[in-house]
Amino acid sequence: MKKTIHPKWYPDAQVSCACGNAFKVGSILESIRVDICAKCHPFYTGELKYIDAMGRVDRFKKKRKQALGLKIKVEEKKQRDKEREEERRKAPKSLKDMLNAIK
Repeated sequence: MKKTIHPKWYPDAQVSCACGNAFKVGSILESIRVDICAKCHPFYTGELKYIDAMGRVDRFKKKRKQALGLKIKVEEKKQRDKEREEERRKAPKSLKDMLNAIK
């Protein structure tokens, strides 16, 4: 095997979390930064807390608000379509129907 194609291995790479926790692992990177680790993740800690990475919660709330707006528009469109269909049913369909309605 070629020796120059393999990345350098760091057996004591430092992993540091946003909560302040730090530990060592083997990696090809000398240091690694993470947002969430086992010490601060809600699943492992049992605490309820929001983890908002890059505004994801705000983006979700914005999309949900837009979806509610679209739902209202769709309901209005269905109502308009229903009214138009009723008007079509009331209107005479052919010349013969119109003549029969006059008699």
